[in-house]
Amino acid sequence: MGKTFRNNIPTVFFLSIILLFCITLIGMPRLSIPIGVGYVLYLIVNPAVPAFVKLGIKRSYAVLLVFCSLIFFSTYPIVKIFPTITNEVENFQYYIPKVDTYLKKQYYELKTTIRDKFGYELKDDIVFDGLEVAKTGTTNILLTLPKIVASIVEWIFLVPLVIFFLLRDGEHLKRMILKITPNNIFERTYYLGHQFNKQLGDYIFAKFVEASIVGIIITSGLLIIDVRFSLLLGLIAGVTNIIPYVGPILGAVPAIVFALAEYGAGTTFGAIFLLYLIANAIDIGIVFPILVSKIVNLHPVMVVISVILGSQYLGVVGMVISIPLAAALKLVFIEIYNEVYQNR
Repeated sequence: MGKTFRNNIPTVFFLSIILLFCITLIGMPRLSIPIGVGYVLYLIVNPAVPAFVKLGIKRSYAVLLVFCSLIFFSTYPIVKIFPTITNEVENFQYYIPKVDTYLKKQYYELKTTIRDKFGYELKDDIVFDGLEVAKTGTTNILLTLPKIVASIVEWIFLVPLVIFFLLRDGEHLKRMILKITPNNIFERTYYLGHQFNKQLGDYIFAKFVEASIVGIIITSGLLIIDVRFSLLLGLIAGVTNIIPYVGPILGAVPAIVFALAEYGAGTTFGAIFLLYLIANAIDIGIVFPILVSKIVNLHPVMVVISVILGSQYLGVVGMVISIPLAAALKLVFIEIYNEVYQNR
């Protein structure tokens, strides 16, 4: 009994360190989010380092080349697009009353039609309260959007720092973790760590490509149709597309409501509606099956639950990483199941 307890001490100690680290990150979102973002970006770009080393470039130079390339290609578009986005956000605020007036007018027409045909009087409280909540929420989001973007300045320092040190010392850190890993769980820890990193990096990269494709299609289409706020609406569609299931709907609602209020239910509205249908059809029928669905194999109910839990603890970032984390937990439970029941 005492010998068994002593043999299990390293395992308990190792698992306690991992658990304490996870709890610390969850309890400090201001620190955990940039660390998580930096870690994910590291997983995406890290394979380029050994690729450059195979070409004869020294590892230190390869790390520097990958790091500088990542910084350039991630900041250059932001620097170019940010002034336009800020301008569109400021101008979009003036259209909120117009949208509000249009929705109220449509509601009164619907109310009159129902009263005349069926003799039923719709109550105004729910509708007007809902409009007020939606208007206030939209205004708050638009007003805080520049502040949110400004708060990313803190990330601009932390995220590159995390990426650089992981690129430089990631292998050394991995060896340190494996060094303190108990022998009885060494192989499983190595396997699960490798699978987790692969799934997380591949999934985030695939979702980034998927969101970029949807955003580019919608932005380009809106520019061709000559719709106001094309860049802002395309950005909203791309960002919300990252959220499974509800993301495409959330991304389409602002454009559809704005199009109805600005252009009416005519050809322009029909073109915008068709554009969103085509973009999401391409996403669901082509992009998602090729890029995303093969990476994680989860039941749709588990996907919904993981997204809800992720949003509760880490907001939008939690929604994005919740699915690969759930897939990683699935791997852990499968390993535990195999250990407990199949190896008896």
